Amino acid sequence: MLLSLTSWLRAQDLEYKMELGGALGTSAYLGDVSSSPFKHMSLMGGVLARRNFNQRMVLKGNLAMGHIAGASKGYFIPTDAGNLNAAGGERIEVDFKRNLLDLGAQFEFSFWGYGRGASYKGLSPITPYLTAGLGLTLAFGGGNVNAALNTPVGVGLKYKVKPRINIGAEWTVRFTTSDRLDVTRQSSQLKGPYGIPSSGFKNKDCYSFLMFFVTYDLCPKYRKCNN
Repeated sequence: MLLSLTSWLRAQDLEYKMELGGALGTSAYLGDVSSSPFKHMSLMGGVLARRNFNQRMVLKGNLAMGHIAGASKGYFIPTDAGNLNAAGGERIEVDFKRNLLDLGAQFEFSFWGYGRGASYKGLSPITPYLTAGLGLTLAFGGGNVNAALNTPVGVGLKYKVKPRINIGAEWTVRFTTSDRLDVTRQSSQLKGPYGIPSSGFKNKDCYSFLMFFVTYDLCPKYRKCNN
């Protein structure tokens, strides 16, 4: 019993370099026909990996699939953005549905030192964190394919259930360099619907991920033997 207890205590103090797991949640579109990150929510899922530099700083990579949709009901979308009609042109109703592939990396900074055991280090099994990074978005469906860079910014909360098992939730908004995530053959009017030019991240489409994840710790860090 004493030997088992000693092994368990040593396992509690181990630190791990990597995490690997999966995520499931919702995705939502933000653009010309949606101003709410919680409207037209659809299913998303993916895999993620973390490289833990220390108890506060982490580099995370993700590969995710999502779905976005939108409709112009409640918005004035003209048939021709370049018309000279004083009323703004003739109104048209459009909607779209597309799939997204998201590949990226983000840096995470935890508010508290994250981990279990080693109470003298002031570690906490639960911590909120901030995240930001860079990624690539591929939107397809509806007759065309669009690619863009994205900049994810968000917040999260993670909890170490067991010495090697982590769960958590994260919400990010992904700002893209494309104004065509919502453009299909049926919704071509959403490409600059008001005739306002876009550049950089100005007047571009965005989407959000609200996801719940589970990860497993891998690769214990090297420890010197003091015996």
